[in-house]
Amino acid sequence: MGSDRAGLAAEPEAGVPAGAARRFGETVRLRLRREPVAYILGRKGFRSIELAVDPRVLVPRPETELLVELALELVPQRVLDIGTGSGAVALAVADELPGCEVVATDTSPAALEVARANAERLGLADRVELVEVMLPPKVGGFDLVLANLPYVAEAEWESLAPEVTEWEPREALLAGPDGLDVLRTAIPAAASVAAALALEVGAGQAAAVSELLFEAGFGQVETRADLAGIPRVVVGQR
Repeated sequence: MGSDRAGLAAEPEAGVPAGAARRFGETVRLRLRREPVAYILGRKGFRSIELAVDPRVLVPRPETELLVELALELVPQRVLDIGTGSGAVALAVADELPGCEVVATDTSPAALEVARANAERLGLADRVELVEVMLPPKVGGFDLVLANLPYVAEAEWESLAPEVTEWEPREALLAGPDGLDVLRTAIPAAASVAAALALEVGAGQAAAVSELLFEAGFGQVETRADLAGIPRVVVGQR
C-alpha cells in the first residue's frame, strides 16, 4: 500500500487498493513456496542497518550479531571480515565503530555485488574495502578477524528447513562431513594475520573449533552463547 505502520494505525478504516491486494496475494504465493520472507521483501534488518538481500547471499541471522557485539567490546582499529556475504558484519562494524578500518572478503563475485550495493546505499563504501578472496593478498596488522563461514555438515542438510535448502546459496552453508572443512583451512590462515579471531559455529561444534584455535596458537579461547543458550561464537586471542 506504500504506507508505514503509523499510517495504517492512523487510518484503520482505509480500504486496500486492488493493486495492493494483488501484490499481497503474490507475496503470499511466494511464501507458500517456502521462499524466505527476507527474499520476498528484498531486505533484512541487522543491528541498526537494513540490508538488501536476495538468493545470492544468506539471510543475515540474529545470532551473527554476536560477532559485531564482540567487535564493540574489543574496539579494534583494523577488522577483517571473512565470508562477508551481504556485508552484514562488516557494514555493521563500520557503522557502529566509525574509527575502525574494515576489510571484507568473499570468494563469491555475486555475493560481493550485493555487499557493494549495500555499502553504497548505506553510505559506507569509503569505509569498507571489499576483496574477492578469502584472505586479501596483502594481509597483516589486523586487530580482529570476524568470520561467519560455512559450517553445516553434509548429514544435516536434509534436516534443514526448505527456506534454507531450496533458496539460500548451498556453497555458503555446506562444509564437508562434519561441517568443519572450511574452518580447518581458514583458522590457520587467519591466525597469521590477526591478534584475535571470532568465528560463528554450529550447534555442538564449539569444542572442536576451540581446539583448532588452540592448535593455531591462540592461548586464550572462549565461547559466547546465542539467545537460545547455544555456544555460537568461539573467540581466540593471543
